[in-house]
Amino acid sequence: MCRLLFVKSEHEFEIEFHLNKFAEVCKLSKEFQGHGWGCAYLDNENNWQYYKNINPIWEDDFSNFPKSIRLIVHARSAFEDKDIFIENNMPFYDNNFIFIFNGELRGVKINAEGRIGAEKIFNFIKRFHNDDMKSAMEKSINIIVNRSKYIRAMNIIIIDKINGYVSSLFNEDQDYFQMSYKKLNDELIICSQNYIGEDNWTKISNKSIEVF
Repeated sequence: MCRLLFVKSEHEFEIEFHLNKFAEVCKLSKEFQGHGWGCAYLDNENNWQYYKNINPIWEDDFSNFPKSIRLIVHARSAFEDKDIFIENNMPFYDNNFIFIFNGELRGVKINAEGRIGAEKIFNFIKRFHNDDMKSAMEKSINIIVNRSKYIRAMNIIIIDKINGYVSSLFNEDQDYFQMSYKKLNDELIICSQNYIGEDNWTKISNKSIEVF
């Protein structure tokens, strides 16, 4: 399943630094994370910029990315190695929110538009949004759980320009699916797993929804 990264800071950081760290995590993952990748970041005029590449993240050149105060990244491990098209790469987004996901759901009975399951989940969550994204996630995820035959894992990060909304849910393989975060001064890093060789990361509780 895919790998996720979100970085939030009060001051500009080097996007290249975090992409290199994340690419290392993806390359060394026990599951292949090379079905393309994508990211979004805020530019110096506070507008979102998006980038997607169908090649493995560890083969890309990050040197032209600028500094930013927000970064969200997704590396794809396509379900059953199917539908490997750049249009299916996350992040998915609209005018207000950016969405990334990893996990695996079986027998899901929800009615929502989308090219792949992750996009359907994003659109389903937005249906419940009424100025409170955390509440929308609580309501929609509870319905998805009740309408799914089995959920191996369903980790979601949704961000706007202010907050990151993080939902953690897994029923197996805790070492692989449990996300962690790390705070350094004014910088917050949330990732599918610790950066290689780094300590002092905090596990995000299973079956929780937190706002960062």
